[in-house]
Amino acid sequence: MKVKETGRVLVGMMVFLGGTLPACAATAATPGGAPTVADFSRCAGCHSTQAGQNKIGPSLDGAFGRTSGSVPGYNYSAALKNAHLTWDEQTLDKFLQNPGGLVHGTKMFVSVPDAKTRQRVIAYLKSLPPQPAASK
Repeated sequence: MKVKETGRVLVGMMVFLGGTLPACAATAATPGGAPTVADFSRCAGCHSTQAGQNKIGPSLDGAFGRTSGSVPGYNYSAALKNAHLTWDEQTLDKFLQNPGGLVHGTKMFVSVPDAKTRQRVIAYLKSLPPQPAASK
């Protein structure tokens, strides 16, 4: 299968799976270079990167440098609201590896055990430009 065709297959799988892809597919889509939306695909089922668009989880627009539990309009667990973490590379790496281990009582239940995949997800989040909040 050609690289161009692989991308189409992955996009088709993402649509079929409701916006999520297994970690191995996300990593295979972009083995190196700049992070892409494929790196975030495993998170897209629960999180949006659009400002003001919360899903099962809060919008991750502007996550870098933000304080945990601070997205307007999202109903966080008391644990995450009171954690007072600043989302940076180290904190995100620990949280994504074991959300409940870092913040006991968080609602986030999905971990990203593979270190390379975590780094690509973090790099993608860091690469997002700030967006104005969506109008209500």
